[in-house]
Amino acid sequence: MRAINLYPVKIKTLAGNKWGFINNRGNFAISPNFDYAEDFQDNGLAVVSVNNSFGIINTTGNFVVLPKYNYINQFSEGRAVASYNGEYKLIDENGSILNTKKYDYVGNFKNGRAIASAFDEKGKYFYGYIDRDGKEVIPLKYESASDFVEGKAVVKIKDEDYALIGPNGEVFNSYKYYLVGSLGEGLLVFQEKMDGKFGYIDEKGRVIIKPQFNMAQPFSQERAIVNTRSDSIVSKYGLIDKAGNYKIKPEYNDIILMGENRAAVGIAIEKENPCIGSLYAIADTEGDFLTNFIYLGVSSYNNRLASAYDSKNTFFIDKRGRLVRSLPIVRGNGSLAFIGKLIRAIVDNRFTYFDMNGRIFYRQNIIIPLNYMYRVREEEYKPNKNYIIYYPQVEGMKNLVLENSVNERLKQLSQVKQVDPNAQLDYSYGRDFSIEFFKKKLLVLELDGYRYPLCAAHGMPIKIYSHIDLVTGRFYELKDLFKVSSNYVQVLSDIIGEQIKKAQHLYVFSGSYKGIKKDQPFYVDENALYIYFEPYEIAPYAAGFPTFKIPYREISNIINVRGEFWRAFN
Repeated sequence: MRAINLYPVKIKTLAGNKWGFINNRGNFAISPNFDYAEDFQDNGLAVVSVNNSFGIINTTGNFVVLPKYNYINQFSEGRAVASYNGEYKLIDENGSILNTKKYDYVGNFKNGRAIASAFDEKGKYFYGYIDRDGKEVIPLKYESASDFVEGKAVVKIKDEDYALIGPNGEVFNSYKYYLVGSLGEGLLVFQEKMDGKFGYIDEKGRVIIKPQFNMAQPFSQERAIVNTRSDSIVSKYGLIDKAGNYKIKPEYNDIILMGENRAAVGIAIEKENPCIGSLYAIADTEGDFLTNFIYLGVSSYNNRLASAYDSKNTFFIDKRGRLVRSLPIVRGNGSLAFIGKLIRAIVDNRFTYFDMNGRIFYRQNIIIPLNYMYRVREEEYKPNKNYIIYYPQVEGMKNLVLENSVNERLKQLSQVKQVDPNAQLDYSYGRDFSIEFFKKKLLVLELDGYRYPLCAAHGMPIKIYSHIDLVTGRFYELKDLFKVSSNYVQVLSDIIGEQIKKAQHLYVFSGSYKGIKKDQPFYVDENALYIYFEPYEIAPYAAGFPTFKIPYREISNIINVRGEFWRAFN
């Protein structure tokens, strides 16, 4: 295992949020030129993103795999999986593509095998396995497949026909049940029939624990988490041993196995609305409770320590569940982890590194210089554990009255408002910002966010662009870019309509586009105007904010080149 003393950090810059890597002295060893960066793995490689494409770099910052993929996962057993336009590639540590056959999915390697899947000529999806050389060692013939565990995997051949197979496809046993789950420490979850209860069988198919649970997870650490409540809203989680005996009674809202013979046991924060979340106590896997229900979140144990947080702070706890005061205690909610020679805190969506003595080693910047005169300062507002906002404040304007007015408007747009600090909100709300564009006296800020109703399938993203004149304090609107006599709404609507017709935006709902509004959301940069729509407005949620780029040369005849907006950056 190689010691990699390089640490990913994110900074706010004129070009938006950028990632780089610092060394043990806190200096940038790899400049912050990436849109995203993950930790270096033991093989000395890290996944990074540039212009929405992923690649892989080495410890000198040079690309081993050029940024051309839609996604690259972490290496496992010396191999990584990269996807491009729905096609999955297996790559080695030199960046070489190993598979020649096209797959619609490839999983991580476990025990020298990775799940691979693709549609057949009839449009049906089948699973098989490839080896580390990218060769298909088990043909794609199964309706479902699981990862290999200790040289064995569970596959579905057809309805009510499962098998336990070896690394070359040899069949160890067959099971005639409605469902058979993954192997966990010699036992498999099974369900005799649809809507039936779950139980456990051994590898030979013998029933070890009779079906009696409404949900059952694979065994780990000689324990399994089960749920006895059929209600989809209220849960009754318990912890059993391999004989089916309860070590923790089935009466809790949540249970998390933390490793090292410890479990986090949760009760509902609100009994009438349990999906809002849990308060956790630490227990051992024999069922002895070591703490009260005091934690809002926990991580797994590693070397006798785990990260936890309550409504105020994030910290380490020992195996008794007690706060470790000799290590960092960070205000906010998140996690702590030992990374190389440092301790990394990811708390309230911000990075901080500490040395082993608890001193701050590196903290994300909160000031973004624009030029010798102007800068943007990040401010934090967190009145409630479920409500956190990072909002921009402009500094350097000659007229302080205008500067205060601009900053008050930015606070309002960022939803800095009074929130009851003690209330249990039924939603979480987060806001952040980045610099989209700056030139001359025009500053374009992207104010984004996410509002998530705590029991919903997903929340709603938020995106607002502010176009600020740093001399006059004016917030420009779309109409300010065009001549008064121009019918800019119709012109822009027609251009976007043509882009949709030319199949540049296949995700747009058929017939949903009716043109733009006079105050349509937009932003500008040096070369183009960008018009965007809210989620669901003309496209499905997964499409995000459909955005249409319109170069200025296409609309030069209607731009008011003598207007304040245009002259602010031209």
